[in-house]
Amino acid sequence: MADLILHHYLTSPFSEKVRLILGAKKLPWKSVFIPPIMPKPDVEVLTGGYRKTPFLQIGADIYCDSALIADVLEHLQPTPTLYPEPEKGMSRILAQWADTTLFWAAMAWNLQPRGAAEVFAKAPPEAAKAFGEDRGKMSAGNMTRLRPADATSAYKSYLRRLSDMLDEKPYLLGEVPSIADFSAYHPLWYTRRIESVRTILDLTPAVIDWMDRMAAIGHDVPEKFTSAEAIAVAKASTPHSLLTDSTFQDDHGIPLGSAVTIRAESFGLEETPGTLVAATRTHYTLERSSEQVGTVHVHFPRIGYVLKKAEG
Repeated sequence: MADLILHHYLTSPFSEKVRLILGAKKLPWKSVFIPPIMPKPDVEVLTGGYRKTPFLQIGADIYCDSALIADVLEHLQPTPTLYPEPEKGMSRILAQWADTTLFWAAMAWNLQPRGAAEVFAKAPPEAAKAFGEDRGKMSAGNMTRLRPADATSAYKSYLRRLSDMLDEKPYLLGEVPSIADFSAYHPLWYTRRIESVRTILDLTPAVIDWMDRMAAIGHDVPEKFTSAEAIAVAKASTPHSLLTDSTFQDDHGIPLGSAVTIRAESFGLEETPGTLVAATRTHYTLERSSEQVGTVHVHFPRIGYVLKKAEG
């Protein structure tokens, strides 16, 4: 099996989700640190435009979005499963809620003025401004952000609901962690890192105990790798998808072989252009070629992403 190369940065919540899944499955991985804000030239040469964090590289295959990365890691190492029966469907639905609704409530609470001041306390003043401008461009007015007061109300309610789920079991859906646990954990992990806002977790002791169990999974020590080395790996490799479904599902009237673009629905609106080589029940795949990386396949989940025929 080709090496697993995770492109991430240490304080990225979604990266923590993937790092913990790698730890749970005891999969060795290589770590490429990428900038938290634009410009990201080495990222774009691999993804073609996608700039969210993290993404997973296996040879010349680039897997975007933590939900799709989880499916790839499940294929590589089926045990322990992320989708235990009989709650397989429920775990995916709860994970989607956690990665969206819970995440945005948590981040609005986390980065309220006192939280943001702590996060950027050791950085130059322009760093906080640059971060805010970068994240503003990622949404481009296409999504409604919660105000801190509204986020406080929502986040407290969500924490209580998670606590209720933990009344009689160690994990959200049973005796073992599922994708729901990894998805609900990462925005709370970010809260816990910020001393000035983490007291909100004290309202739900059962959630803190669950977080301790999740943190204990760990993610081992990866091998350090550089962007240049990752690009060289892509150029020396041939795409070979690890996604198991392959049947063409045409919901757009766009045949395979078409020039298309793919972007996220609401956050991270940068488009990735390429040739559509797969559109299955669960994912899209674009083929892209350049002198720098050769031919790569860039994979996206269907849910949360917009496929369009390229203009012109």
